[in-house]
Amino acid sequence: MRITDLLRPESVELHTSAANKEAAIDKLIGLHVAGGNLADVETYKQAILAREAQSSTAIEAGIAVPHAKSEAVKRPGLAAMTLDTGVDYGAMDNKPSDLFFMIAAPMDGNLHLEILSRLMVLLMDGDFTAKLRAATTVEEFMKAIDEAEGAKYGEPAAQETAAEEKAAGYRVLAVTACPTGIAHTYMAAEALEKAGKAMDIPLKAETNGSGGAKNVLTAEEIAAADGIIVAADKNVETARFDGKRVLFVPVSEGIHHPEELIGKIVEKQVPIYHYSGAVKTTETAKNESIGRQLYKHLMNGVSHMLPFVIGGGILIALAFLLDDYSINPANFGMNTPVAAFFKTVGGVAFNFMLPILAGYIAMSIADRPGLAVGFVGGSLAAAGTSFATILDPNTAAIPAGFLGALLAGFVGGYFMLGLRKVCDKLPDSLEGIKPILLYPVIGVLFMGLFMCLVNPLMGAINNGLIAFLNSLGGTSKILLGAVLAGMMSIDMGGPFNKAAYVTGTGAIATAAAAGAAQGAIEYQMMAAVMVGGMVPPLAIALCTTFFKKKFTQDERKSGVVNYIMGLCFITEGAIPFAASDPLRVIPSCVVGSAVAGALSMFFGCSLMAPHGGIFVFPVVTNVLGYVISLVVGSLVGMLLLGVLKKNKEQ
Repeated sequence: MRITDLLRPESVELHTSAANKEAAIDKLIGLHVAGGNLADVETYKQAILAREAQSSTAIEAGIAVPHAKSEAVKRPGLAAMTLDTGVDYGAMDNKPSDLFFMIAAPMDGNLHLEILSRLMVLLMDGDFTAKLRAATTVEEFMKAIDEAEGAKYGEPAAQETAAEEKAAGYRVLAVTACPTGIAHTYMAAEALEKAGKAMDIPLKAETNGSGGAKNVLTAEEIAAADGIIVAADKNVETARFDGKRVLFVPVSEGIHHPEELIGKIVEKQVPIYHYSGAVKTTETAKNESIGRQLYKHLMNGVSHMLPFVIGGGILIALAFLLDDYSINPANFGMNTPVAAFFKTVGGVAFNFMLPILAGYIAMSIADRPGLAVGFVGGSLAAAGTSFATILDPNTAAIPAGFLGALLAGFVGGYFMLGLRKVCDKLPDSLEGIKPILLYPVIGVLFMGLFMCLVNPLMGAINNGLIAFLNSLGGTSKILLGAVLAGMMSIDMGGPFNKAAYVTGTGAIATAAAAGAAQGAIEYQMMAAVMVGGMVPPLAIALCTTFFKKKFTQDERKSGVVNYIMGLCFITEGAIPFAASDPLRVIPSCVVGSAVAGALSMFFGCSLMAPHGGIFVFPVVTNVLGYVISLVVGSLVGMLLLGVLKKNKEQ
């Protein structure tokens, strides 16, 4: 890190005057304020005065370097000043000081010591200090520092630039997250970082993907930044941003409008964020529609649920693949030791699905107090516990399934949110027992009573839905497959896509809980959903291959990647193409996906695994029909797109 990285032009004042030491300190603190380095002027001033009380920071030759670490510092920085007439600053040579550098450093890190050390070495050079005193413009002053530091130390060593330069240099930070954490998360981060580079605004993006948070923002970076962009379709940890400007937007905004978002932060058009549990108090968050809030809570539950559904579902599907149906048809999936192993482990993972879904929906709404309540509600929904089963153990339990877990998550979350507000009115002396006694006991008790009351109704609805789906046949079933698959292409990772995917995963969860056979309608729905999601990237990849004149050279190169994305069931690979030409790309992909979904239903293809693309084709029933469905749907999408798009030369 260079000294000039911390010294902004607005924090430099030349050939000014000060009546005494205290006036000089006030003037330097004012320069820090002008540079945007301080959050609390008075607290920082007290830290400076406390340091001066230990011993004067003035050195010989008219130089003084006051410095302090303080929680009031939001951005590491320097302020510099020259006086035409020096002031008594308590220097060792008893001479007045007329050249000042004041260092402001946050509590975390020893940045001020490193810069102080480098400054001290440079200030030992009389020729250098003479240039500083003689400078008549801020540009001349900064240039003298830069030249002297470059001559003495050269360019920053590679090992110095990684952490320190970034900490002081990022003006805008971002956090990106989508429900599945596969594609949108990283696309938004890349778009924001590219836009920041193009705008010459240093930007760092943290990704909350399926593999965990990457490129995590540090406390020092947060303190130094102008503001933070949270481009997410699920809730992320925001307590660390308290007191900063925070802009909350959907992840798609980060992909499509990165320059606009960065501009709002830099131009300070975003209000200060104050953390209060799970409730956002910025104007941006307040203006979110009810539907948007509910969607984010749902997606938070879905994103945490997916690893259990995918891992458990694929293992269960492998158990059926490896088993011998002829041994005992009634025990299919457990007939051989290998199959029994996969079925048992997969079943354990899969059974966590409903508690995880409900728990993290509730946590998204009410923060940590909602987690336990949601887990209990999801478990009761899965078990089908009711007052009837408790009073009479011989009464058959009717699991409330996926719908019951959704209800438990939302009701539990909002109940705990209300309970927290009620408990805020209790005396401060009870603050410590709220999270360990009041919240869990009252919350779990309420959830138990509520789920025992509604489980019979939700179970009846669940069974009615299953009966309705099983009654579908012929045209109705084919239409269902076309609709589900077509929804996967409407927004390619957005609400319609996620609604179809959640419907598919919910269907297989219901089927698994009911012990449905491999070819059940619920598994056929999942097959239609996955094939519908695979078509858009494949249709675009095929079109870039066989209709080359319709695309630029860069589009043809990126089109090849969509072969891999499509085969892996990553629909989001089609987004860049859809964003650049939505009126032609989206209808083509929707039609292609709908055709594939309808054919999948027509051939009776079923899938017990909720993800995996071609890697789970071995566990698809009627895999030949499934491959035909995928190929035909992709070709239809390709041909439509090839007809609708114009040649780039035109």
